[in-house]
Amino acid sequence: MSESRDYNDIPGTYVMDGKHSRKGYHLNMFCMSLNKAENREAFRADEEAYLNTFPMTPEQRQAVLDRSWLELLRLGGNIYFTFKIAAFDRLNMQHLGAAMSDTPMTEEEFAQMMIDGGRSIEGNRSKTEAKNG
Repeated sequence: MSESRDYNDIPGTYVMDGKHSRKGYHLNMFCMSLNKAENREAFRADEEAYLNTFPMTPEQRQAVLDRSWLELLRLGGNIYFTFKIAAFDRLNMQHLGAAMSDTPMTEEEFAQMMIDGGRSIEGNRSKTEAKNG
C-alpha cells in the first residue's frame, strides 16, 4: 500500500523521503563511489562493467548510461549524489538545470531565468494546495 503524502502531487518533484531513499540506495552508493579516483578510472574504462558491480535496477543503470538526469531523480537518485556523475562528465549545475527543464533551454537561458527570479510558481505547486488556497 502506497502512503499518500501532501507533497506527492507537486509536478516534477521527487522528495527524498525514506521510501525514495530506499528505492535509490544502490544508485546513490554508485554515485558516492565516484569520490575515489580508482573508481572514476574504472567507470571511465568501462561504464557498463563498473555499473554492474552495483545491484541497481536495469532502469537505474540505463539512466546513468544515458545521463538522464530527471530519470535518475525519479528512480531514487539524490540530487547531491547524482551531481557526482555530472562532475565526472565536467558538467555544471546550470547544465543540469537546463537539461531538467520541462521545456528545452540552454545553460545560458537557465542561468538568466535564475537571475530573473526562477520559474513561475504557477503550475509548479501542490495541486491540492492550489485548489484549497
